[in-house]
Amino acid sequence: MSFFGLDCVRKKEREVERKIRANDREYNLSFKYAANAINTSKYNVFTFLPLNLFEQFQRIANAYFLFLLVLQVIPQISSLSWFTTVVPLVLVLSVTAIKDASDDINRHRSDNQVNNRKVQVLIDRKLRSEKWMDVQVGDIIKLENNQFVTADLLLLSSSEPLNLIYIETAELDGETNLKVRQALPVTGELGDDVEKLADFNGEVYCEPPNNRLDRFTGTLTYAGQKYSLDNEKILLRGCTLRNTEWCFGLVLFGGPETKLMQNCGKTTFKRTSVDRLMNVLVLCIFGFLAFMCTILAIGNCFWELNEGSEFTAFLPRQDGNNAAFSAFLTFWSYVIILNTVVPISLYVSVEIIRLGNSFYIEWDRKMYYPRNDTPAEARTTTLNEELGQIKYIFSDKTGTLTQNIMTFNKCSINGKSYGDVYDYMGQRLEITEHTDKVDFSFNPLADPRFMFHDHALVEAVKLGNTEVHAFFRLLALCHTVMAEEKTEGELLYQAQSPDEGALVTAARNFGFVFRSRTPDSVSIMEMGQQRSYELLAILDFNNVRKRMSVIVRSPEGKLSLYCKGADTIIYERLHQSCSKLMEVTTEHLNEFAGEGLRTLALAYKDLDEDYFSQWKQRHHEASTALDDRESKMDQLYEEIEKDLLLLGATAIEDKLQDGVPHTIEQLSKADIKIWVLTGDKQETAENIGYSCNLLREEMNDVFVISANSPEDVRQELRNARTSMKPDAAEESAFLQERILGKGVKAIRDEVVNGEYGLVINGHSLAYALERSMELEFLRTACMCKAVICCRVTPLQKAQVVELVKKYKQAVTLAIGDGANDVSMIKVAHIGVGISGQEGMQAVLSSDYSFAQFRFLERLLLVHGRWSYLRMCKFLRYFFYKNFTFTFVHFWYAFFCGFSAQTVYDEWFITLYNLMYTALPVLGMSLFDQDVNDVWSFQHPQLYIPGQLNLYFSKKAFFKCALHSCYSSLVLFFIPYAAIHSTVRDDGKDVADYQSFALLTQTCLLFAVTIQLGLEMSYWTAVNTFFVLGSLVMYFAVTLTMYSNGMFLILPSAFPFIGTARNSLNQPNVWLTILLTSILCVLPVVTYRFLLIQLCPTINEKVMFKVRQAKATPLPPPRRTRIRRTSSRRSGYAFSHAQGYGDLVTSGRFLRRPAGSRSSGFTHTGRPTMGFSPMGRSAGYSPTGRPQNVKVQDVEVTSLQMYRTITDATL
Repeated sequence: MSFFGLDCVRKKEREVERKIRANDREYNLSFKYAANAINTSKYNVFTFLPLNLFEQFQRIANAYFLFLLVLQVIPQISSLSWFTTVVPLVLVLSVTAIKDASDDINRHRSDNQVNNRKVQVLIDRKLRSEKWMDVQVGDIIKLENNQFVTADLLLLSSSEPLNLIYIETAELDGETNLKVRQALPVTGELGDDVEKLADFNGEVYCEPPNNRLDRFTGTLTYAGQKYSLDNEKILLRGCTLRNTEWCFGLVLFGGPETKLMQNCGKTTFKRTSVDRLMNVLVLCIFGFLAFMCTILAIGNCFWELNEGSEFTAFLPRQDGNNAAFSAFLTFWSYVIILNTVVPISLYVSVEIIRLGNSFYIEWDRKMYYPRNDTPAEARTTTLNEELGQIKYIFSDKTGTLTQNIMTFNKCSINGKSYGDVYDYMGQRLEITEHTDKVDFSFNPLADPRFMFHDHALVEAVKLGNTEVHAFFRLLALCHTVMAEEKTEGELLYQAQSPDEGALVTAARNFGFVFRSRTPDSVSIMEMGQQRSYELLAILDFNNVRKRMSVIVRSPEGKLSLYCKGADTIIYERLHQSCSKLMEVTTEHLNEFAGEGLRTLALAYKDLDEDYFSQWKQRHHEASTALDDRESKMDQLYEEIEKDLLLLGATAIEDKLQDGVPHTIEQLSKADIKIWVLTGDKQETAENIGYSCNLLREEMNDVFVISANSPEDVRQELRNARTSMKPDAAEESAFLQERILGKGVKAIRDEVVNGEYGLVINGHSLAYALERSMELEFLRTACMCKAVICCRVTPLQKAQVVELVKKYKQAVTLAIGDGANDVSMIKVAHIGVGISGQEGMQAVLSSDYSFAQFRFLERLLLVHGRWSYLRMCKFLRYFFYKNFTFTFVHFWYAFFCGFSAQTVYDEWFITLYNLMYTALPVLGMSLFDQDVNDVWSFQHPQLYIPGQLNLYFSKKAFFKCALHSCYSSLVLFFIPYAAIHSTVRDDGKDVADYQSFALLTQTCLLFAVTIQLGLEMSYWTAVNTFFVLGSLVMYFAVTLTMYSNGMFLILPSAFPFIGTARNSLNQPNVWLTILLTSILCVLPVVTYRFLLIQLCPTINEKVMFKVRQAKATPLPPPRRTRIRRTSSRRSGYAFSHAQGYGDLVTSGRFLRRPAGSRSSGFTHTGRPTMGFSPMGRSAGYSPTGRPQNVKVQDVEVTSLQMYRTITDATL
């Protein structure tokens, strides 16, 4: 593939079914399937120039300047040289093109990096190392441990028993826990025998390319037999092979046809709302320009008819030139002269301002994450001001809000709570990195990274407390974790969910070490003694049961059932003798859940041998039944899982990223609505919603939409909307007067009393996004303060963002860290990528990137707000100074016979926007700020005006035009009257054109400079230098150009000889400058004074507080940890999946004994290099990545400060 590679995939008829023959490239090429090369760039070497110019000329102003250029080459019309337009136009187009080319070259480099990765491909009966882009559909490839999956593959064989492999799907669904895939037995027999694999000629018939990550349908025909294929036998591009030495796969889909790329949205050309508004305003300005030119052309026609004949004696007309033709030429001449209403320097300045504000983001040390050496990055420079207008944030959960690291924090055993630390007064202490940790040295198999601070629990274990031992025995036995012990004492746990890993690791440290398992036994080390339990049955987890149980026989022959699950489910199945213990444990559960922890209840029962034998027989019959198998199994599970005895409860923390609750709270205060779009289950998402302050107990209600039919979903949405706003009308939600284009009506924001939350699952969301119901869903969701969508696919994420973009007049931002977030990042107005644990796909597709979610607060409330404020001030001032400059020409036309003569010197016209006023306005636009970052955080409400477009809108533009009109009248008529029939002190005349031009342009420059000073809120040394320096520059350049020497060098170019020194030494000239400046500024000062006194804005109120507080130092902001204290959200092992019990008991999940293969997991049993635990307890990370276990300092709440403990033993 070339550097600017061409994507030459031919369009073909829509594929209905895919046919593939293994090891037969000629056959497969006949179907013209896509190659494995990817192309995410916008341009190539041939399309760059035309496509980029086409995009740039979508800016109406660029097209307008091109039109002006054509006019200026016509000598009969132009009174200005052609290069005055072509030079700045080429400059603007070149700068923008270079920036776009740089961005696209980076995309090409990224594509080339991926396309040139190497993989082993079976070609001509040999394994050859080939580039990814050369892999074809139908090839057989070999993957090795920790390699990325090259394309969408059918798994053929692997190094593991029963052809199992382990994959990590973080790039696809954001989940870092490992998943299992298994090959068909018939292909598994091929093993790694290259000859057998080369002879394999199976044919696959499967679905065409699509974006459904969770399903696959197809068949394999081999050796005369047909085998069914499903998602469990498919490896998707974007996955990573873990803990598996090697595997072979058959390529089914390549490159753009893989499910990963099918879920990646199209790269679109993003423009800000300010850009779109500018296009509309520029059109209005063009209309107004044509109107002014028409008036002046008509004036020229009348002047020629009435006055022009008197001048023909010394200004003879050319043959055929009558008054009408003169008016026609005058029209186009004034189009050129008055073109400064939209100067091209405006667009040059806008690009410089955006570039400068992008550098501020990249240079911000407070957005730098030292742990990963990751600074914030502005990957685009065209969207900065949009960051100050965000109304909706769409966030991923796993890896964005959370770290996907589970820690065992607290537990309740037999009515006693463990995990908190108390002082000698009985007051709860805040746990920090300096808090004394439990010493696990008594246990040689303990995980050195696991931390716990309550010494009472380890003492109870050492003292042989029966209930405590039973508690940890249950945790060591009741799970589906796999253990691998490479060397003595070096244990490696493979957990299907991080919850399971955290619980088994906790049991391990407290002396109950899970060592190994077989299909019918579990071996654990109990307080130093090796014991093997016979595993008789696993009653597996599913979403309805919300619990799992194991039935084991101890070495002494005792039969026991151990069960763990959601507390509500376990409580229904407890023996009545547990009622008092239930009450105490419920208090503990409420307290745990109040801190946002994920709770789990544990129970057990002893079984009768005869009863179990009978039950086992019925269980075997039910498991082999052909009809109604699941319901029969559920009945048997219900029967045996009753009359349980409660042991206690666990509390696991799904660690949030640092600062997430505070960030969400701040963004909510800024009236930004946050929607979480996650692939996780409902319970998980809801629990995290409470943990991070997205959902709060103070909310009036949290609606859960979980219906399974369109009618039920519609009814639940309507019920929710009626609860929030009983009088909500069906059609009143539309803004009838405002249309969003293409016949789409905008939906207004509906005000409701109170705060509400909405939780909707994937099935219901699929119905809610249908065309007939999307508005119903959107209206209901937009009434809520927070929305959580669970079990959503990457495409659904993009659809939700697109829905809000389509019907809401609001700016959207999408933030995520995995490949599953790419589509919504591309669809949203602003896409933010978190460079975290899940690869770089999201970052590569984003507009901005950084390492932690908490930096979003600074990006929006500081950089975004400042960028928007600066851009709006720049536009208001720029239009003011240029309208004022241009309108003076308009008034002068009535006094020069509509001859298209300029009122100013040509050099002043050329340098006005390039030298005299460029740097001051750029200084304001790069350095100005109403309040600093600390005050911006203390008053998030400062962000709201940006959402409402209060700083720059059509109304603000109209005010600016009126102000310019008034100023231009003052700047023309005051100097005109002051210089009319005036003589110098020595009696010489100064009422000439050149003196008037000099006086007018000097008055103009002083007036616009003073206006700039009024606009500026934050003066720096640079700003002051730019403002004063520009005035000094004006006088220096003017005195130089109007000197005798310049006239002698080039008389035609410098005709204003001596004008400056003859005029500027007259007192009346300076008095005129003073008078015009005062008259221009007086209405502005009066208007602002009255506005501040009568109805001050939020900015003015805060700025007043800042001025008051300057005398005293600002107190540091208090960051408190908000704790929920009432209702409880709990559920069993939220990221757990159904079906692992079957794998364990069938033996298909078992691994070979210790081998040499490398592992993606953390080696537990010895310290990891460079790891410095600082948190409450060691986090369990299923991939063994560096874990962020730091707990930020939190203030002690009144509940913590004054709560006393009654148990004297503590």
